[in-house]
Amino acid sequence: MNSPSPANHGDMTERLAMAQKLRECREYLGLSQDEVSTHLGIPRTALSNIENGQRKVDAIELHKLSVLYNRPINHFTGGNDHDFVPEEVNHLARTASELSKNDLKELSRFAEFLKSRSTLKEE
Repeated sequence: MNSPSPANHGDMTERLAMAQKLRECREYLGLSQDEVSTHLGIPRTALSNIENGQRKVDAIELHKLSVLYNRPINHFTGGNDHDFVPEEVNHLARTASELSKNDLKELSRFAEFLKSRSTLKEE
């Protein structure tokens, strides 16, 4: 029996890394495999296979997952996502999205206060 070529081994390593990131994002958001598979329009077993690295993700599915998980596609593909918002800020944004308009205004004022306070400390 032939052993996998280095290219196939690299593909599998990348697929497993993507699978782990996809699973972590789903779990972080508290979504079930059933909910995500319904969103994608695929069977739950297909999503399970994706999250185990046994099935490739097509481009349309990856796009839907990136929108659902609020992450850039290159977060899952191993690309450089340093130009995007840090995870801590994404967490704050997800939490803030559930606040009332008045609470959002208050949060914005508090953020401006913290920003100005940190600027004063640096001087």
